[in-house]
Amino acid sequence: MHICHMKKAYFNWSSGKDSSLALYKILQQKEYDVQKLITNVNQDYQRVSMHGLHEDLLDAQAESIGIPLEKIYFPAEVTMDLYNQRMKEKTAELKEAGLVNGIFGDIFLEDLRAYRDSKLQEVGITGVYPLWKQDTKELLREFLALGFKTITVCVNAKLLGEEFVGRVIDEDFINELPEGVDVCGENGEFHTFCYDGPIFKKPVEFEIGEKVLKSYTLHKSDDDNCYQDSKKTKKSEETTTKNYDRSFWYCDLQLKK
Repeated sequence: MHICHMKKAYFNWSSGKDSSLALYKILQQKEYDVQKLITNVNQDYQRVSMHGLHEDLLDAQAESIGIPLEKIYFPAEVTMDLYNQRMKEKTAELKEAGLVNGIFGDIFLEDLRAYRDSKLQEVGITGVYPLWKQDTKELLREFLALGFKTITVCVNAKLLGEEFVGRVIDEDFINELPEGVDVCGENGEFHTFCYDGPIFKKPVEFEIGEKVLKSYTLHKSDDDNCYQDSKKTKKSEETTTKNYDRSFWYCDLQLKK
């Protein structure tokens, strides 16, 4: 399809493997003209939100891919209200620029897709999901067969131990995952940094730094939490909601100079 007839789009770039495979498929299909990569960044730490990846590694990725990168900055203590406000401002700006399609690497989380689509609908953007409802084991094996390379940068400490972070994903990694953990980490079990593959002009070179366990306390109000983990407990005939800390192992990757 000639580029004049392609649909203008932006890509929600996470820096991980699912984004990489979804972008690869979109570029192969030639239906969408991806004009921008959009990534959420923690402004207090200059790292990719949730992934904990240094901003300079994100920049190196985008440079190797060859698509302009734009960042949406959020404070470390972000509420859902602030998140929704900034996302609406950015998506409205993208729509004004003619980018009426937003592409995501989501695979099977129905609630997340419904949330994304409802927010996009408010500004007149259509969500596109090239990996949607595909088998995650098949997707990961396709990802590896295509020559992509990725390393875990964050794992949920409730589900995976320190030995799973800072590890290149291969067949051994897949086989060693505990029962109930999705091989693509679609339920938030782990996040990755993709550093090589067919969408990159050259590999992103990095060094593996220290591993750190970090815990985060959620907001008292569940409505303020981007990631909720609440449990109702009955005490003296009163029902209260208790928020639990979220703990993650991070591997601090450093851009090789």
